[in-house]
Amino acid sequence: PGADASIGGMSATRASGTNAVRYGTMRENVLGLTVVLADGRVIKTGTRARKSSAGYDLTRLFVGSEGTLGVIVEITVRLYPQPEAVSAAVCAFPSMGDAVRATIETIQMGVPVARVEFLDSLAVRAINRHSNLTFRESPMLFFEFHGTESSVKEQAETVQEIVAQNNGTDFEWATRPEDRSRLWNARHNAYFAMLQLKPGSRAVTTDVCVPISRLAECVIETEQDLNASTLPCPIVGHVGDGNFHVAMLLDPAKPEEFEEAERINHRIVQRALRMGGTCTGEHGVGLHKMGFMIEEHGEDAISVMRSIKHALDPKNLMNPGKIFSYDA
Repeated sequence: PGADASIGGMSATRASGTNAVRYGTMRENVLGLTVVLADGRVIKTGTRARKSSAGYDLTRLFVGSEGTLGVIVEITVRLYPQPEAVSAAVCAFPSMGDAVRATIETIQMGVPVARVEFLDSLAVRAINRHSNLTFRESPMLFFEFHGTESSVKEQAETVQEIVAQNNGTDFEWATRPEDRSRLWNARHNAYFAMLQLKPGSRAVTTDVCVPISRLAECVIETEQDLNASTLPCPIVGHVGDGNFHVAMLLDPAKPEEFEEAERINHRIVQRALRMGGTCTGEHGVGLHKMGFMIEEHGEDAISVMRSIKHALDPKNLMNPGKIFSYDA
């Protein structure tokens, strides 16, 4: 998902990357762990078998625990074969709603796309400047298809039809490895590109994820919030699995801009929760999202999490103060 990502860090935060729409997050791709507990015991969880009904699923307990229950020291991950054929494409849309609806229909049709990434017009402007590209500055989707030659062709034809029905244009293909690499490097460098829209700025990013059926509604309402803000706020997202990010660019020397970013983030999270989503799709809770945990899970569920923490780490040695308060 990023240049500084590690397998351990991704496991600890239950993270994911741009391929999650097809291959899943770390939740689906970690088969087993070796973990050192707070009292020094070393345990192994999971097996390499495809399935198991043997007791509690301790692997899933530690994946996403953000270091609060133990130190993960060894990870067994699932591997996938390289696909026979890979093809990528980009297409532009007149509105964010059109782009997101095309994504929703693609997923609901069961097209096994490997990646579906969204950029709004401001984000496209940023990557054009940063990566010397010439994309139309309008909402855009980046697709990638994996499979056999025939299945990739079939997937692409189906998606082209869906895109056309949702007013998409400029369907551009990238089949050579160097062209795909240029395309995805531009997407992965979007964060640094967006910072250049406001030199000297810092980005406060959101990370909500909603059911795919509510994604268009959520993104359109969020766009209305951003249009009313004084901050530049480009949007990018792994929209194939309902996850999108807003990068609110602020001057760190101006407290009022940080307050504006916090206000926007709060509204985005509240909207996602109202739509059956989550406050964090892949970045974890840490400190900043602790306040949303009770709203998302309820007091009783947080109490259960706290009980697990007390049982495994009674002295609160492991990453104290993260995810939820230890004493309540």
